[in-house]
Amino acid sequence: MKYYSTRDRKVEIESAGAIAMGLSREGGLFVPERLPKIGPEELGRLCGLGYRERAVQIMKLFLEDYSEEELRAFADAAYSSDKFDTDAVAPVVKLGEGRYILELWHGPTSAFKDMALQMLPHLLTAALKKTGEKKKVCILVATSGDTGKAALEGFRDVEGTKILVFYPRDGVSDVQKLQMTSQEGTNVRVAAIEGNFDDAQSGVKEVFSSAELREELAASGWFLSSANSINWGRLLPQIVYYFSAYCDLLNAGEIEEGEKINFSVPTGNFGDILAGFYAMQMGLPVSRLICASNKNDVLTDFFRTGEYNRVRPFYETISPSMDILISSNLERLLSFLSGSGETVAELMDELKSEGRYSVSPELMKKIGSVFSAGSLDDEASKSVIKRVFEEKDYLMDTHTAVAYGVMEKYREESGDKTKTVTLSTASPFKFTPAVLDALGESGDKPGPELISVLSEKTGKPAPRPLAELAGKKARFTASIKKDGLFDEVRDFLK
Repeated sequence: MKYYSTRDRKVEIESAGAIAMGLSREGGLFVPERLPKIGPEELGRLCGLGYRERAVQIMKLFLEDYSEEELRAFADAAYSSDKFDTDAVAPVVKLGEGRYILELWHGPTSAFKDMALQMLPHLLTAALKKTGEKKKVCILVATSGDTGKAALEGFRDVEGTKILVFYPRDGVSDVQKLQMTSQEGTNVRVAAIEGNFDDAQSGVKEVFSSAELREELAASGWFLSSANSINWGRLLPQIVYYFSAYCDLLNAGEIEEGEKINFSVPTGNFGDILAGFYAMQMGLPVSRLICASNKNDVLTDFFRTGEYNRVRPFYETISPSMDILISSNLERLLSFLSGSGETVAELMDELKSEGRYSVSPELMKKIGSVFSAGSLDDEASKSVIKRVFEEKDYLMDTHTAVAYGVMEKYREESGDKTKTVTLSTASPFKFTPAVLDALGESGDKPGPELISVLSEKTGKPAPRPLAELAGKKARFTASIKKDGLFDEVRDFLK
């Protein structure tokens, strides 16, 4: 299967090359030339498998230059019992009639990014061999909180690689920050940016697009790749858990064969919900995808008006992984639905120069047939956390609360009673001050010191990787200007 760039359809490459490069040279994102189909019979076979084998069977459809044996070895390593605290890997929890939670945070960093970033290092190192790449690779990551730690953990001490993570200095939780800055490994570095996530993400894209820096690094034996969801190797593993959730519901007798369901997804960079869209296009019985935003509601406005406008106030919220105004993966959706790389390139140029773009009514009609959208502010999110804990004895984090609350509003306003799975993207223990505040108990200590307090108050055990943060010290304390990424990369690779 070939992959082409969203901004230039003349750029074609095999899957291994797309994963190795991460981002096309002109700034486009790689997408598959087609989406393979999974019919009812194939879906039935998936339902008889465990999570690891489901991953193999779905991913092999997209990775024709990888063998099934390779992918099976990768899945066994990525989702092993010493990394995930449940054999289900991504369990589905029933939370009421027609309402379910897909827990994606049972991996080594207690966030959904583990679902892909435990797999990506295997895909990438194999891709380097398949493409004959002799240079070493530096993974550049811009993170709004969870991707950074998951990528650091995934690439820690992987031979022939280095990884450099940039995060917004004041835009992540205390727990997320300590997870990253205390990261062990000889090939890792972390730096705070004096700006927000969009500054970090735009800076990383500029580094990737610099021919001058690319030549300079090549001369010293290095090339750059990405672990953000702009890399197809990051996005592909996320398709798996949508199919897996459906299979688990079917196996549990919660839905009937062929019954359509909805998914509600806390959304920032648009990768997670895009994976659901791809699963739907592949044949998964999905009725609607509900795009849930916090106060940074640029996506909510886009889905309602057809105009994407990042020229607006930026808010720091209690759901910081969604504090994003430039949702990179939306470009892939526009590419799929418009069918024109030239159109997408024009829209992205307009976004860069003007801060906004509008899509045609025809394109919005296609988008509206699949997506609904809504937003929730901090106070409403806290209310959801408190109510669900008191009524259901279920503790959720701030991002999950946004998606759950938006799902409730959607059902009430639309009258749609379709069974709905809300994606839970992080452990509540990653956001202890906000969760405790929601439950009526404020803490005046840093987040890591409140993990045990939240556990004692709720009777819920903290995930081991988070409980072990107590007493850890930061290794990385650097803070750089928004325009300092080029120098940081050069210094790291000198």
